[in-house]
Parts: sequence; C-alpha cells; structure tokens
Amino acid sequence: MHDTASVFIELGGVLFCLGILGHVASRVGISPIPFYLLAGLAFGHGGLLPLGASEEFIKTGAEIGVVLLLLTLGLEYTASELIHGLRRQASAGGLDLVLNAAPGVVAALLLGWGALAAVVMGGVTAISSSGIIAKVLGDLHRLGNRETPVVLSVLVLEDLAMAVYLPVVTALLAHQTIARGSLTVAVALGALVGVLIVALRHGAKVTLLVFNPKSDRNDEILLLRALGLALLVAGVAQRLDVSAAVGAFLVGIALSGPVAESATEVLTPLRDLFAAVFFVFFGLQTDPSAIPPVLGAASLLALAGVATKVLTGWWAARRAGIATLGRFRAGAALVARGEFSIVIAGLAVAAGVNPKLGPLAASYVLLMAILGPLAARFVEPITRAALRRRGRKPPAAATASPVRPPDQTSTDAAATDDVSSPPPATTAPSGT
Repeated sequence: MHDTASVFIELGGVLFCLGILGHVASRVGISPIPFYLLAGLAFGHGGLLPLGASEEFIKTGAEIGVVLLLLTLGLEYTASELIHGLRRQASAGGLDLVLNAAPGVVAALLLGWGALAAVVMGGVTAISSSGIIAKVLGDLHRLGNRETPVVLSVLVLEDLAMAVYLPVVTALLAHQTIARGSLTVAVALGALVGVLIVALRHGAKVTLLVFNPKSDRNDEILLLRALGLALLVAGVAQRLDVSAAVGAFLVGIALSGPVAESATEVLTPLRDLFAAVFFVFFGLQTDPSAIPPVLGAASLLALAGVATKVLTGWWAARRAGIATLGRFRAGAALVARGEFSIVIAGLAVAAGVNPKLGPLAASYVLLMAILGPLAARFVEPITRAALRRRGRKPPAAATASPVRPPDQTSTDAAATDDVSSPPPATTAPSGT
C-alpha cells in the first residue's frame, strides 16, 4: 500500500512535467497531445520512470477526463443541431464505419488470426477518438468552424454504433448464445434511447436541475451539479454497456442557454487538467518494448487509417456544402484513434484471442493518437500550398463562428468554387 506522500510526489512530478511539455507545444504551435502520450510511455511499465503509487489515481482521472471532454463538447451544441446532423450524415456514418473497419479486418485475415480477431480488429481501426478530437478542436479554436458539426455528427454516429458493437463483440468473445447476446444489445440500445429522449424532450428541466438562476447564485453550485450529473449519467450508461462518452455528451446537449455557457466556463480548467491525465494514462498502457516487433504492420495500418478517415470526412463535408479547405480539415480531424480502440483490444486480449493482437492494436492506436493532432494542425497549410500550386487562390484563414447545423451552412461556395469562404468574424466559443 503506497502512502499519501508517494502519491503526491509522483502526481506532482507528472503534472509539473506536463505543464512544461504544454508550454513547449504552445511555443511550437501544435497540440500538446503527442507530448502527453510520449510522457505516458516514459512513465509507464518498461519506461524510463515507471510509476507505482499514483497509477490507480491516474487511471480514474483519465476516465473523468473523457467524460469532461465530451460534456464540454456537448455544451457547444443544441438538440436540434444534433438531430439534424445525425439525419443528414447517416450515410456518411455508414461509409465511415465500412471504410475504416476494412483495414483491420483485412489485416487480421492476412495474418491468419481468424474471423473473431477480424471482428475485433475491425472495431479497433473503425472508431475515432472522441476525447482526442474534442481536445484538438478546442486547442485549434475550431469548435465554431463550419465543418465541425459534420465532424461531430460522424463521431456521434460512431459512438451510437459502438453501443451496438460492444455488447455484440463482448458476447462473441464470451461465446454467449444468440439469445443472451441479443438481450445484451437490447438493454444497451434501450438505455441509449432513454438518455437521448430525456436530453431532447426534457432539456429545460435538466437545465433547471443543474442551475436555477432564481435560487442559485454562485459558480460552485453550477460546477458541482453539472459535473455530478455528467458522472452519474456516464456511470449508468457504462453499467448498461453504453459508452460513458455518449452519456456525458448527451448531458451537455441537454443543457442550454446561459447555463451552458456558464457551465463551459467553470468546467474548462477542470477539463484541461483531467484531459492531460487521460492522455498520459493512454501512454502508460503501452509497453515500449512491445512496439518494435509490430511497428511495421502498425505503420501500414496507420497509413490506411489516415487515408480512409480523410476520405470519410472529405465526403461528409462535401455533402454538407463545405468546400475544399473545410473538407480536408474535417477529414484530418477524424484521424485520431483512442480510448474505444484500446477498450476493444483489451477485451480480446483478456479473452485470449491472439497474444499478438494487443501489441499491434496498442502500437496502431499510439501512432494514430500522435498522427491525429499533427494532421489536424498541418492539414490547412498543406492544403493551402497545394491550392497555390494548382494556381488557385486559397481562402483567408478561417475565423471561428458560432456553431451552426449543416442546413445553415452555405452551399454556394461548394457549388461555384472549390474553396471555402470564411464565416463572418465573431467571438469564438470557449475552447482550450
């Protein structure tokens, strides 16, 4: 049993190092996520300075970080925007899942791992990381960009698909009967629909439950109630085999108006703290010595994953009337893989599907978690340079505007020109 002093020393050292890395990242002009992930490798088992006393605390903090990332992302949107986006991007979500599951399925079959491993690897390569993407969009001040609702719609559709996929793959790994597996899926879907109905139909009541301006007077009450409700719903959702991220996101959707704005303000510092812990824990889960033997296969999978996600985002943004620059920003934003992929691979490793599956999945996800933020950061200057080489004038730098559903996005630019027109200059929504 580790004493409190050891926990404080380790945790203080980790946070201080993260602060230095964040400063370096800001000076370089990129997201700090890759630095946090590499720090996790250094602090993990087999790393330079393995942790012992504070690892359990970091694990819990990482889970809270995902909840806060998705809660604050949901606060930026309304229920009507969510529903419209899901309806409009349903076909894009289907294409996204098929295109991005294919590399994992093919890889498992080529390696001779069998059909069950193929189903698992398909899930590992298909699902983007909502936590990493939410952090990157905030870091790059793109929460108000025209393509962001498209990215959000694809992420939500992926998370909804996970609500079906996780119970199914769990049943397959446990060799359950069809009846038992069907019951698990039905419970998960029922819970998801219930949370969604509450969020959409009773949003005003949920808002008053979190903060009543007539009786509540300080930010402390708002912080405690918003965070408490998000953790409560996320915990219930996860207990029912629904993504905790989906539950937290729907809580954010349910809160509206000035309460949502105030909640974002008071939650942002807490979100940034636990989000950094989440990315460190992600690195802690990977043994550096397991990476070299599978690095070649993981790199090929990563290249395929970047291509399929960029294609998905480009196509979805094009359907929403967004022109070239926004299309590539949408595709690059979807590149990162993360928490879901690790969860899926962990289930397969625990079930003894194949001993090589875990290291391959971990290496692949680590590569994609690093490539994702870098792709999102550099896609715009690369696209602008390519447009100039083609003799076309690139648009001015995008200015963040209030988030709007896709039906309010002008389609004229996409119809008459191949580049996006920047939205009117307004105050950017709060972000990291």
